[in-house]
Amino acid sequence: MFTTSKQPRKQRKARYNAPLHQKQKFMGARLSSDLSVKYNTRSAPVITGDTVTVMRGDYKGVSGKVEKVDLHAGTIHVSGVVSTKVNGEEVPRPVYPSVVMITKLELKDKTREERIRGKE
Repeated sequence: MFTTSKQPRKQRKARYNAPLHQKQKFMGARLSSDLSVKYNTRSAPVITGDTVTVMRGDYKGVSGKVEKVDLHAGTIHVSGVVSTKVNGEEVPRPVYPSVVMITKLELKDKTREERIRGKE
């Protein structure tokens, strides 16, 4: 997504039509203060299995594991962030990664820690 326009509508359109490898870069979230000190960085991409806390909106303060990452919509699904339908069924409520803070990283992928830590 490389656009030189200042127009918000063109910025939104570029984000919406961006290829998935670029949309991946939009899925970053802030790290908690202890993780930030440990890894010497402020943010990291959210993946399934991370534990996050919602920082804004109706679900502020809710903590849970990331159940799904939807690159097409640019949202994540967090356990505990659900809406109840009229028939009583609970459905996951999508949350933008920018409103969550990662409190525990999923480190099953051995190279993820190295990528987050970066070059020191």
